[in-house]
Amino acid sequence: MPNPSSRISGIVPSGKDGWEVHFTAYQRKQAGEAITMLSVGDHDFDTPAQTVEACVQAVRAGHHHYTPLPGMPRLRAAMAAVSAECTGVETLTENVLATPGGQSSLFAAVMATLDAGGHAVVVAPYYATYPGTFRAAGAGFTVVETRAEESFQPDAAAIENAIEPNTRVILINTPNNPTGAVYTRESLAHLADICIRHDLWLLSDEVYWSIAGSRQHLSPRAFPGMPERTLVINSMSKSHGMTGWRIGWLTGPKAIISRLIDLNLVTTYGLPDFVSRAAIEALENRYGVAEIAARYAERREIFLQAIDGADGLIVRGSQGGMYVMLDISAVDPDCEAFAWKLLDTEKIAVMPGSSFGDAAKGHIRVSLTQPDDILRDAGNRLKRFAARYADLKVS
Repeated sequence: MPNPSSRISGIVPSGKDGWEVHFTAYQRKQAGEAITMLSVGDHDFDTPAQTVEACVQAVRAGHHHYTPLPGMPRLRAAMAAVSAECTGVETLTENVLATPGGQSSLFAAVMATLDAGGHAVVVAPYYATYPGTFRAAGAGFTVVETRAEESFQPDAAAIENAIEPNTRVILINTPNNPTGAVYTRESLAHLADICIRHDLWLLSDEVYWSIAGSRQHLSPRAFPGMPERTLVINSMSKSHGMTGWRIGWLTGPKAIISRLIDLNLVTTYGLPDFVSRAAIEALENRYGVAEIAARYAERREIFLQAIDGADGLIVRGSQGGMYVMLDISAVDPDCEAFAWKLLDTEKIAVMPGSSFGDAAKGHIRVSLTQPDDILRDAGNRLKRFAARYADLKVS
């Protein structure tokens, strides 16, 4: 066949994206092995019944047609209301673009702010799709690592030092995936200052905003001078238990949102009618939001209690989101080797920290996406595994 474009060939240039442990574990589980999947951020529970029923009613009522490119007006209004709550900034319908999931919002934000050859600064650890998204847009990026011993808070000086003449964007994620770190007011204030002084866009991935644990979520959009230069990526996947529904949105200045409607024209061509109507019901009535946040807060405590006192395991970040980040470098600095051995020995799948950037090397990410008893058991087995690791590694 003719050669594919360099654009798609360069999204994951090595052909290795860091998810090999997860995909192998998934295949083995599908083949019948009793694998405990703690490697992916997908809820183990169903979407709230009220949301499902709203979708069923919409299908039966004949809502099977095209929808407006930026999203149905009532959907955008509901998203705007949630954005106002999430960011603490008044948000109008015109500030919102509905998209099929948070990843599409991220792609839209990158396309809106960077030309081919442009440059971004990405704070790490980062969600695994960030590098590929910039590559797909033809943009370059510099990764600025945070430090585990500083709870993965952004390093303002390092970020500023990474700015180049063609830098247009800084990308952050709080509450953070994979670390569970929730950025402090001080950290965000430094970022806002950098963006204003250098006239940069700030892309803020806040899909975990409602699962901030014991810390209160704070959006950089709330700082003076930031609403006009911040694009907030959001999604219903985690907050409303709707991972497979593919509903997200982007919040930003009206002028850039109106231009991004053209991107929907040539990509998504709008969202499904019946799914949009179910999303409206879920957003307006907050179906599942409080319950999901409480569930993950409880699960985090259960897992942390189970591994308490484990030899060589240190909890880093882990204040919010659906994850616990464990520093396993004292047991084995090669987190991929540790993850593979854990899968083969204990049948537990976790993500190697290196999947998310160099800042997370020597760590593993544990998803809290299993019931309490399974998490407790997995924590106990992980604790045992770490204690026996030296002998297991040579066996």
